Amino acid sequence: MMTKNSTRKLFIIFAALYFVQGTGELSAGLLAQPLRSMLRNWGRDSAEIATFMFLLGFPWYIKPIFGLLTDFIPIRGFRRKSYLILSSLMMIGGFLAATFLPLTPAAGTVILFVLLFPSFGIAFKDVATDATMIETGQPLGITGRLQSAQWGAMYGAGLLCGVAGGWISQHGQQRLGFLICALLGMVALYIAIFHIKEKPRPELQHGQLKRAIKVLGEAVRTRMVILIAVFYFLLSFNPFSADVLYVHMSDELGFSEQFIGYTYTITSFAGILACILYGLFAKRVPLRILLHSSVIFMVLSSLVYIGLGTETSAILISFAYGLIYMVTNLTQLELASRYCPPAAAGTVFALLMSLSNLSVSLSSILGGRFYEAWKLSHGANTAFSMLVVVGAGFTAVCWLLVLFFPKTRKE
Repeated sequence: MMTKNSTRKLFIIFAALYFVQGTGELSAGLLAQPLRSMLRNWGRDSAEIATFMFLLGFPWYIKPIFGLLTDFIPIRGFRRKSYLILSSLMMIGGFLAATFLPLTPAAGTVILFVLLFPSFGIAFKDVATDATMIETGQPLGITGRLQSAQWGAMYGAGLLCGVAGGWISQHGQQRLGFLICALLGMVALYIAIFHIKEKPRPELQHGQLKRAIKVLGEAVRTRMVILIAVFYFLLSFNPFSADVLYVHMSDELGFSEQFIGYTYTITSFAGILACILYGLFAKRVPLRILLHSSVIFMVLSSLVYIGLGTETSAILISFAYGLIYMVTNLTQLELASRYCPPAAAGTVFALLMSLSNLSVSLSSILGGRFYEAWKLSHGANTAFSMLVVVGAGFTAVCWLLVLFFPKTRKE
């Protein structure tokens, strides 16, 4: 039976792992703005930046493979612990190697290749962490609270990453960012070795592939898993992306790198507030209302950017976006964690997250191309507003799917 101290320790462990992930994740962490800044200084436009980030995010699109490994292919009998150690080593090695590379346009392909190693490591770590969370939290009925703790920690990392990432971009100190992320990888390695408790399960060595195919096949044919997968993909397919937003704020509105970093920090602060509110009140709200609200909030999270023009509006919009988007994100995550079969938790949860990540990246490339084309014919500000409206329209389609979800959590 879990005591308060052991439960508290779980919250600390998962929060710490997500803090490391939130800082090291290349598309949204400490290095997200510095990488975009580096590419922009090389003369890349929003579509090219989106393509680079899409390729860098490749490991996030094949997360089900990582899920199969951590669910069914143990190393020395360990399904989670061993892969958390391995992924931490990949994160450390990749970021350390990146610190010695020449950061020039000619080295762009090499930089992309080297950074794929920590990208693989962080994506794998995410799968192993989520699988451990679901396996531990479902029997205790605390998956929603653990999700809140994890994402609160991730947005806590965002508070630091916004300011620090802005400073790194402003001063061209990308190497320092790589080194910081490598050191955080060592923190994750320490947690994996000394604080992830798992009993060896040698019986999983026999017939694991056959069992994997059977359990996964049953899971993906489940009506709820299919419905959630489609819902995730459509809700995440928004051509209005972070890449377009960054280029528009820096090139067209003239915001400094440091100020753009501040807006990310404000968004993260609002996200933390949303995590707290969600953890306190989500269980009191019917599931159907949460689903309707998630679509409404996601539409609003795009539309608020129509008013972007001055630094004051950027601050207000960043706060509103962080609050609105995080409530939506937590609803999606809880929905997935409640319907993932524990036997294949890592694989199914990873599949759902991969669809969401792939949808975000594909729509970002599409949005970058739309923005560059519309900017030539309609002007930057009009093109930006048009893309915001198009993004909100894509999201609104998800309302049709809400009708097929159960009306209550018990269903």
